[in-house]
Amino acid sequence: MNLSGWPISAESWKACGLGFAISAVLSFPIMALLKAMKSRQTVSQHAPEGHQKKQGTPTMGGLIILAGFFGALPFISKAVVFEPSGGTVSMMPLALLMALFALIGFVDDYLVPRLMPGKRGLGWKQKILMQLVCAIVPLYLGGYTDPVTLGYGTFLILFFANAYNFSDGLDWLSGTILFGMLLGMIGLTANDIALPIERSYCVTPIFALLGALIPFLAWNKPKAKVFMGDVGSLPIGAFLGGYWFLQKYDIQAMTANPMHALVQPGTLYVALGIWSVMMIVELVPVPIQIASVKLFKRKVFPYTPVHHAFEKAGWPEFRVVMLFAGCQLVLSALAVFWVLKMR
Repeated sequence: MNLSGWPISAESWKACGLGFAISAVLSFPIMALLKAMKSRQTVSQHAPEGHQKKQGTPTMGGLIILAGFFGALPFISKAVVFEPSGGTVSMMPLALLMALFALIGFVDDYLVPRLMPGKRGLGWKQKILMQLVCAIVPLYLGGYTDPVTLGYGTFLILFFANAYNFSDGLDWLSGTILFGMLLGMIGLTANDIALPIERSYCVTPIFALLGALIPFLAWNKPKAKVFMGDVGSLPIGAFLGGYWFLQKYDIQAMTANPMHALVQPGTLYVALGIWSVMMIVELVPVPIQIASVKLFKRKVFPYTPVHHAFEKAGWPEFRVVMLFAGCQLVLSALAVFWVLKMR
């Protein structure tokens, strides 16, 4: 199916529909299971005023999204990206990557609070170490054994996993930001910006995740009946980083065969930087704040993650969510516009 030069295969639409249907149907038993497991949100004592009302709200709602995504796996398994040599590389490492990061999230959301009363989850050192292992293993098994390549991929995965994890703090925030990010990914990937050849399978995993996200948005809308939890935010963030790591072959292909290039590699890097601004805003202030407090006993920001700083300034929660979601939609559109302008 071609939409103004945007090749989108029937498999992509099927994956989207199947992801939505499975997620919608299974959301009800998943919600019942979470309540039976007493998987509840534990609000930090340092959270902004008003967040105590979220205490006890079910968490691990990301399982609703993962159910739809993995249910569409038969279509995702056909997804490929193109190498400069003309061959293809499977994107199935994404599935293993997401499964392993979901396991980390389950340990953090459920096992640690259950087995160690009084603890809200894993310590940051434990979590980062587990993330390193769970990022390296799928990439290595996928054939990415070069240390530089492996390090680059691991960095992308950990950056997006932790950045997106911080966005799961307000009703609807993580879901609406993801919606804008996925639309941007579809625009950047399906627009033939790298190679003038049929690459429509590349967007299949994105469509599957987009379809699976919609039922979660219905459950997570204000007042949220469930939160995504680390079991959802970590694997989804890992997906965002892992996907662009695999797409690096398109960037290599542009350099290897300039005759087929529609844009220069630097153009795509700039576009990805624009698309990633909200993730940078969510993640970077946190370590800066921690370092400043530990070293200088003073805060750089009123509150971190940054979306809480707007609440501290008196903004209603829904207004903050709409600002961040709207910014992501604008950034995604700007990223696609930049590439189209530079073609």
